[in-house]
Amino acid sequence: METKYINIDKDIDIEKIKEASEYIKQGKLVVFPTETVYGIGADATNEYAVKRIFEAKGRKSDNPLIVHISNIDMLRTIVSDIGKVEQNLIEKFWPGPLTIIFNRKDEKIISNIVTGGLDTVGVRMPNNIIALNLIKESNKPIAAPSANISGRPSGTIISDIKNELDGKVECIIDSGATEVGVESTVVRVINGIVNILRPGKITKEDIESLGLEVQFDKHIFEKVSEEKVMSPGMKYRHYAPNKRCIMIYSEDDNKMIEKINEMCMEYKNVIVLCNSKNKEKYLCNTIELGYTLDEIAQNIFRVLRQVDRMNGDIVLIEGVKKAGIGVAIFNRLIRACEYNYIEI
Repeated sequence: METKYINIDKDIDIEKIKEASEYIKQGKLVVFPTETVYGIGADATNEYAVKRIFEAKGRKSDNPLIVHISNIDMLRTIVSDIGKVEQNLIEKFWPGPLTIIFNRKDEKIISNIVTGGLDTVGVRMPNNIIALNLIKESNKPIAAPSANISGRPSGTIISDIKNELDGKVECIIDSGATEVGVESTVVRVINGIVNILRPGKITKEDIESLGLEVQFDKHIFEKVSEEKVMSPGMKYRHYAPNKRCIMIYSEDDNKMIEKINEMCMEYKNVIVLCNSKNKEKYLCNTIELGYTLDEIAQNIFRVLRQVDRMNGDIVLIEGVKKAGIGVAIFNRLIRACEYNYIEI
């Protein structure tokens, strides 16, 4: 299969988006940007097309997909009800990096392939003009997981995922680096309480600011066994480079740096992923993650892919405080490290 590449800069080109939308209409796969990461998209109402997403990614069939919409009328065709709390979340955070789990309306509209066999469906309205116009021009809700081979770090720039997906999808839209860098926050409202199933840019504090009660699902920091899950990113090995990774964290920076330097002497060919302010403090090769948590979130998947192109046997990663978007960063890192984690 030959993959068509379409470059769209910040200036929107509606004709190019219409060209990409034709692939969606024909049941084909399109890699497209959102504000979080790139996604592999297909018509969510076309069961054959959705199956091809799983084939392209090598994704387990019980791992549900998120459905992307461009307007609320499209949402009403998919879900059976929109509660008051969900409506509150929609008004505050859509379009944006928040996925809400709803009861789905009819499996004839959104099939079991999309939902992983569940009676619920995750939906979001992306805050990206290319994504929104692609959905609008296709006139279809688009099912889209992150653009990568399953288990690998998500794609935030096309050059990182080109080799993985070239020839497996019909079209790739390249619009440069995504803005947020980690996937959307996923929530499910149960008895009026907002349960965060996957943390992201929209934080617990952001949601609490609406006067809502919020809690984290226990699986955010723990391994999931064989039960079904409502959100992607909860169950299987995720976000991981090919090299072995260990995350080290302490609220005392000096203790964390001291421990990592001890481990630099213990292992051979070590790469340290660190906050930019700590770069000169290590005895090993370092890669800067950024200064702020927002910068780290934007860079994390690109850097996790970068280490696989370097000469190193083990990767030591500075952890972050589990607050704000730091919860999302910690969640991605602990899964990338396959739960190899040291706290001092």
